[in-house]
Amino acid sequence: MRTFHRVLSLAIAAAVLSTPAMAEELTGTLKKIKETGTITLGHRDSSIPFSYFGDASGQPVGYSHDLQLKVVDALKQELGMPDLKVRYNLVTSQTRIPLVQNGTVDLECGSTTNNVERQQQVAFSVGIFEVGTRLLTKKTSGVNDFTDLKGKNVVTTAGTTSERLIKAMNAEKQMGMNVISAKDHGESFLMLESNRAVAFMMDDALLAGEMAKAKKPDDWHVVGTPQSFEIYGCMLRKGDEGFKQVVDKAISATFASGEINTLYNKWFEQPVPPKGLNMNFPMSDELKKLIANPTDKSAEQI
Repeated sequence: MRTFHRVLSLAIAAAVLSTPAMAEELTGTLKKIKETGTITLGHRDSSIPFSYFGDASGQPVGYSHDLQLKVVDALKQELGMPDLKVRYNLVTSQTRIPLVQNGTVDLECGSTTNNVERQQQVAFSVGIFEVGTRLLTKKTSGVNDFTDLKGKNVVTTAGTTSERLIKAMNAEKQMGMNVISAKDHGESFLMLESNRAVAFMMDDALLAGEMAKAKKPDDWHVVGTPQSFEIYGCMLRKGDEGFKQVVDKAISATFASGEINTLYNKWFEQPVPPKGLNMNFPMSDELKKLIANPTDKSAEQI
């Protein structure tokens, strides 16, 4: 009996001592979340249907946003914090990386391309989407591929990989394009719709979103040979392996369970808020491969 009590006492003592030890092991973002009781999520305002304002409430919605919330659910369980508070912070193409780096935003899931250059500044989760960079233009514009853009006004969104690609193409091939860099995707499409540009270069899924919200969607189409294939990922701070493991595990679990198919159908093949737009954008073979084999590598590294 005395031996039993001694074993029991040692077990209780070990359990008591393990609690603060586990807390001390938390570092980086996990420690910050545990201590503040809050996680700050970065979101976009017009990256339909990935991350955008769904109505006048100012609350973000979208495919990428739903995946962020899967991470929040995983954190609640991992940290034993069922009442974890979520704070939202609006980011743009130009501010998203600095706001992750300086700790203002803990996780940004929107329409951010994972590439080698950005990997020097931030870390990326496993990929959440794959796109090709193409052109949105009126069916009557005469533009069917990038070679048709010589001497014309072309719009893209500032701070994106499309901006870098179209400017490099313009210089290397001496195409004489006037490349206009708009502040966000909404402004880019407005430039296009008001005939200040003949084409809008961006990721094909985002272009489908802009086309769907046009006054006359049937007047537009997405054309052109993809200039790159790009994988979107969620951004977090570099060197934060504990937090990255939770993020990757939550996203990969959503893939493995098949729930990702429901999310995809909800945002790309059904009417979405606020205007009931339908992207009519079937899942690509590239995305199916990414879901089957999750990776945090960029498209150029695969």
